[in-house]
Amino acid sequence: MTNQTLKFSLDRIDTPVGEMLIVQDEHERLRALDWQEYQERMYKLFDRYYGKGTVELIPGDGSGRVVDALKRYVAGELDAIDTLKVETEGTEFQRQVWRKLRDIPCGQTWSYGELARNIGKPSASRAVGMANGANPIGVVVPCHRVIGSNHTLTGYGSGIERKRWLLAHEGVVIDEPRQSALF
Repeated sequence: MTNQTLKFSLDRIDTPVGEMLIVQDEHERLRALDWQEYQERMYKLFDRYYGKGTVELIPGDGSGRVVDALKRYVAGELDAIDTLKVETEGTEFQRQVWRKLRDIPCGQTWSYGELARNIGKPSASRAVGMANGANPIGVVVPCHRVIGSNHTLTGYGSGIERKRWLLAHEGVVIDEPRQSALF
């Protein structure tokens, strides 16, 4: 945590699944990525990670490397976000999980158990799930690529339909069981 005011820029881009909020610092490091309807959650995470009231968001100008890469990703150039720099606070365990999320190739998914094994903590599936859910940099740190061990979509902080769209956008087909009629 810091006591000094941190000034980050906030840009917004339209996507097929809502307005994306992009927060970056002066060094073009992504600090947060969320969705318009979850803006309050983003502010709460800033307070938790950096200290209450220490982050000042200034309107971005809609340009630059980070915004351009995210626009290209949404337009279908899926690898455009692979080299974006990210920076965030969190526990060492959370940051370990978030770093490993970036190793999940676009177009593939891992289960929470696979993610736990890949960080060397095979019995930590539940803790991995909690860290995954606290990820402040969605899409670029692709927590949406983590699914249930039975290959079903599981909770996603930005909504299951958005997760479904992101995975389909990346070429992942989720074959979820259909509910049978009750008559």
